[in-house]
Amino acid sequence: MELVNAFVGLIQLIIAIILAVVALYIGYSTFSKITGGMDETSELKNGNVAVGIVIAAILFAIAIVVQSGVAGISMGIMDALAGDWLSLVAAFIQLMLGIILAIAAIYLSLNVMDRLTKDIDEFAELKRGNVAISLMMAGVIVATAVIIQSGVIGITSALL
Repeated sequence: MELVNAFVGLIQLIIAIILAVVALYIGYSTFSKITGGMDETSELKNGNVAVGIVIAAILFAIAIVVQSGVAGISMGIMDALAGDWLSLVAAFIQLMLGIILAIAAIYLSLNVMDRLTKDIDEFAELKRGNVAISLMMAGVIVATAVIIQSGVIGITSALL
């Protein structure tokens, strides 16, 4: 049984690494699309801390959600080894759904925040290096991820 647990742990680690890279790439790419023409790489090279804070928050938020989904994968692997392959498929579906929901929720929460702060152009402020705005945005992003994580765990419980 210890060998099986080690095997499951190794598979979980490999899956976690692959999904982390993919999810973080998707998150960074998504942020690049919603910033309205800002060159994030250039801003980071120039030391724009405000942009760095928001990008870090997005990456952290996606990691929070992916982490909860990876835990479901190990349960799915154990069930698959016992003959229930459908459980593994459900775990992967849940994880992909979690990543999609996380990115969509972050995008939606930033849009809601933008509507609530009509007199502030958040992305223009980020480009100017406004750390206060970036911290507000980071708070919204991470809070959204924590809330979404609970939903991903709920999906896992329902599917597995």
